[in-house]
Amino acid sequence: MTATSAPEKLGFQAEVKQLLQLMIHSLYSNREIFLRELISNASDACDKLRFEALNNSSLFESDPDLKIRISYDKAARTLTVSDNGIGMSRDEVIQNLGTIAKSGTREFFQQLTGDQQKDAHLIGQFGVGFYSSFIVADKVTVLTRRAGLEHGQGVRWESDGGGEFTIEMVDKAARGTDVILHLRHDEKTGKDDLLSGWQLRQIVRKYSDHIVQPILMKKEEWKDGDQVISDEDETVNQASALWARPKSEVTDEQYQEFYKHVGHDFDAPLAWAHSRVEGKTEYTQLLYIPSHAPFDLWDRQQRHGIKLYVRRVFIMDDAEQLMPIYLRFVRGVVDSNDLPLNVSREILQESKDIEAIRAGCTKKLLGLLEDLAENEKEKYATFWKEFGRVLKEGVGEDYANKDKIAGLLRFASTHADTEDENVSLADYIARMKEGQEKIYFVTAESFNAARNSPHLEVFRKKGIEVLLMSDRVDEWVVGHLTEFSGKPLQSVTKGGLDLGKLEDEAEKKEQEKQADELKDLLDRMKTSLGERVKEVRVTHRLTDSPACLVADEHDIGGNLARILKSTGQKAPVSKPILEINPNHPVVLRLKSEENRFDDWSAVLFDQALLAEGGQLDDPAGFVKRVNQLMLEMSGGESRIILPS
Repeated sequence: MTATSAPEKLGFQAEVKQLLQLMIHSLYSNREIFLRELISNASDACDKLRFEALNNSSLFESDPDLKIRISYDKAARTLTVSDNGIGMSRDEVIQNLGTIAKSGTREFFQQLTGDQQKDAHLIGQFGVGFYSSFIVADKVTVLTRRAGLEHGQGVRWESDGGGEFTIEMVDKAARGTDVILHLRHDEKTGKDDLLSGWQLRQIVRKYSDHIVQPILMKKEEWKDGDQVISDEDETVNQASALWARPKSEVTDEQYQEFYKHVGHDFDAPLAWAHSRVEGKTEYTQLLYIPSHAPFDLWDRQQRHGIKLYVRRVFIMDDAEQLMPIYLRFVRGVVDSNDLPLNVSREILQESKDIEAIRAGCTKKLLGLLEDLAENEKEKYATFWKEFGRVLKEGVGEDYANKDKIAGLLRFASTHADTEDENVSLADYIARMKEGQEKIYFVTAESFNAARNSPHLEVFRKKGIEVLLMSDRVDEWVVGHLTEFSGKPLQSVTKGGLDLGKLEDEAEKKEQEKQADELKDLLDRMKTSLGERVKEVRVTHRLTDSPACLVADEHDIGGNLARILKSTGQKAPVSKPILEINPNHPVVLRLKSEENRFDDWSAVLFDQALLAEGGQLDDPAGFVKRVNQLMLEMSGGESRIILPS
């Protein structure tokens, strides 16, 4: 293509248009963040060039000193942020500046409310990046050329933040990117503070002091009562790797601003851990826990979080081998002294050094969570609300740390009988009744279904606490976590009820006596229900309900079977056990029932199935039976009067 071409007009992706409008109106009160975002992008571009140049040094084009420059022109009312990083080709410009190619986009727009303050917070969580330019500019021009391309392959992109942008090929001698902001007049304050060298330096030092590349501006000095810009450059930021500095030299504010850079986040982090590890494997880790979940948290394939450096040279974003998937919310930096500079993702998968770093980072992060849980309970409650369900995945994925993770889990329980998940397994054990040997739990599709489960009736009567689990992932948890601190976990919906020392001998003898007395009834019900049940037996777990369904000790539970079915997986075939309450009036009636025995048995089974969250095979048949039995109990064939 020739050095220049006629401008081509293209339209923004619909989501970009919406984001631009929201941002201009919602983020103005915090408008200076645009400079942080542009500097962060420039830094990333420099990092990417350094990495690609490891295998192709010609990309430096005789200019190996990577830097970022900020300049302004009062007369033209422009502010320019330039870098000599990797730059962009025409296709990359359209992809990066015309569309939002990130997961979680749909979820983000669904959560917008129209309330400017709330939406500003959501926009910050989503990440604004380059588009933040339009908070302060009524037109933005981008000049860029990708390293390695000919001078005539430069690209000029321009937009006023409306629905369209123009793009054309131009000649650009230097590689990298210039972002030129045509600043709008501040009608609210009338100030031009963004055209002040002093103000720009303050913003850089506030938000971007940690950037590794030097951020350059022309020196300014007073002459004859006026501020004069000289030809000499000065470095505005510290231009050193923050993670490589001693902790004693880094303030909380610097840690927080660095997080906003590496995490592309609007909010401060919840907590962080910074340490240097020495020994067989030497590395520095700076790990952050965000204060809120990202929009794509549940996309397990989405790469996230940890930037990998080798001896302070950027290697790659989102080095997923450095952190297990269940900790995918973690952000931060790992800087290794041992890995080769030309390391690839394939090499990472086979590296013993990476295994050691991953184990060390995981241990450090779990230790940070343990500290929060012990000493900063409000912060840990925030963490659990945002990331608890993800952490639960680790019980089955990280055998080496299973006990640590189990200690960090939180559940709702019958102790408070509220939906708040604030009960640890250690809390539960501390409250166990004398003689209690097991940790009891129930799983269900919702909190109310768990709390109102008929399986809890005898536990409530005896004051025995039961954990209420209603997350889908809880079935995964209890499938892999069979005991904690020597106490086995026991589902109240599986196997026979054995309360051990919590039952006295008189109760046990009464149970055996009633089971013998009702043997004929149990046999009749089993014959009536046929293949629908594995067994019918007497239970003493019920005090108010007539019947309930339980799974045999080694069979799959009803809730897990439904979860598997909903995800398109086949659940192992198993039949439930119907347990009946020998003292309930409906069961006592069945002993002498002759004409409608099959209907009563079927209704009891269907009611028990509904009570545990199951679905009926024949809802219409169930309704018909219930209606008929109600009519017969009322003493007449039909007393329903239809309107004429």
